[in-house]
Amino acid sequence: MAITIDGKEYEIEDFNDNARAQLASMQLADQKIAQLQSEIAMAQTARNAYAQALAAELSDLEDEAE
Repeated sequence: MAITIDGKEYEIEDFNDNARAQLASMQLADQKIAQLQSEIAMAQTARNAYAQALAAELSDLEDEAE
C-alpha cells in the first residue's frame, strides 16, 4: 500500500517502525480534527438556533412594551 506525502509516493511496507508510528499518530490527529470540526458545526448550529430564539423573545418584549 502506498501513501503520498508532500507530493511524493511512499510504500508503507518500506517504513521503519518509527515512521509507521508517526503515520499512525498523524492519522489519529486527522480523525480528531475531523471529529472536532463536526462538533464545531453542531455547536454553531445550536448557537444559531439560540440566537433566533433570543431574537424572537426580544421581539415579544418589544411588542409587550408598546
